[in-house]
Amino acid sequence: MARRYDPERRDRIIDAAIRVVAERGIDALSHRAVATAADVPLGSTTYHFATLDDLLVEALRRTAREWLDGLAAWERAADPGLPLAEELGRLVGESLTGDRRRLELEYELYLAALRRPAVRPIAAECVDEMAAVLRRRTADEATARALAALIDGMLLQHLLTGRPFDRDEAVRALAAVTGGPVR
Repeated sequence: MARRYDPERRDRIIDAAIRVVAERGIDALSHRAVATAADVPLGSTTYHFATLDDLLVEALRRTAREWLDGLAAWERAADPGLPLAEELGRLVGESLTGDRRRLELEYELYLAALRRPAVRPIAAECVDEMAAVLRRRTADEATARALAALIDGMLLQHLLTGRPFDRDEAVRALAAVTGGPVR
């Protein structure tokens, strides 16, 4: 039997892994679940991704890329006439009022690095790139890294607690790190 040419199969498998995690959580991720979601033979998932960690790395890489592309777009559109804390407060607020399931997925994949060493380099790259984007708007690397940590913390706390987002409180916290004014 001739093999079917399917150049997008690997991408469909990654997309299916992301859907499985989004719908059922990281514990539901298996080659079988992904093969079913991608509508491919089980052997295709193991051919392209020998281990679940290999698949998880690519799922995190893809979701992180989307988040980082969004952050870069925010940075390009940020009003240089406004205090950085104000613009960052807007970014955090928009992230929290956007697609909550997507944000939960991003953090679920990101936090998988706690227990899966193979995923840690991708999580670290994400943190580094986030700091690099923020560095374009800050005085130094330490401030950019502190802002990245604060933004991650704000988003994660709101996801975990369900507490309503208080933009003014967020802007004050961000201004404390940036050392900049608040309108």
